[in-house]
Amino acid sequence: MIYARRMASVRGFALAVAGACVWGAAGGVARADEAGFESLFDGASLAGWKANENAGSWKVADGAIVCHGPRSHLFYVGGDAAKPAEFRDFHLKAEVMTKPGANSGVFIHTAFQPSGWPAQGYEVQVNNTQGDPVRTGSLYNVVKVFEPPAKDGTWFTLETVVKGKSVTVRVDGRVLYEFVEPDGVTGTRKLSAGTFALQAHDPGSEVHYRNIRAKRLP
Repeated sequence: MIYARRMASVRGFALAVAGACVWGAAGGVARADEAGFESLFDGASLAGWKANENAGSWKVADGAIVCHGPRSHLFYVGGDAAKPAEFRDFHLKAEVMTKPGANSGVFIHTAFQPSGWPAQGYEVQVNNTQGDPVRTGSLYNVVKVFEPPAKDGTWFTLETVVKGKSVTVRVDGRVLYEFVEPDGVTGTRKLSAGTFALQAHDPGSEVHYRNIRAKRLP
């Protein structure tokens, strides 16, 4: 991977920041009246979202998007699929609940593709107890968090803030790290602009997402 040579320094930075944890309001719940945030999920349907392969891995139940089934990715396209929504600098919030042994993720700065793991953008990992030791909040293959910041079976708030070359990830108000992308990164695994995507990882993983909202930053 293009970041393998940087992994040691990035991991050290992430751990240093995580050691100086900053706490916000308990639970970090994204409320409907938060100024500037737009809802990306209506709580009742997959309107505004587009699944690629294995669309049956997605459903809406009890006001949440549920992923459970073979590999699939659900991309946010907005109201016009012909002109998908695009975000550059943003603050994304989602309430998440993992079932035991579940793996999923939230892709940022990505783009729709008909199959496979998304090639564009970064993945914010969602995994509290699955066999992959890279835990919730990690920027997959870039910043690795090995201690789960949340528990299975309990709703937690996952926040991702992108501003310029900086990515900050919080869980329930706690800052896990701030990653600053180095200059000269090539390829598609980098900050640019794009949409969001949720991941259905495998048939043994079940993860619920609700109250998904984003605020565009100046």
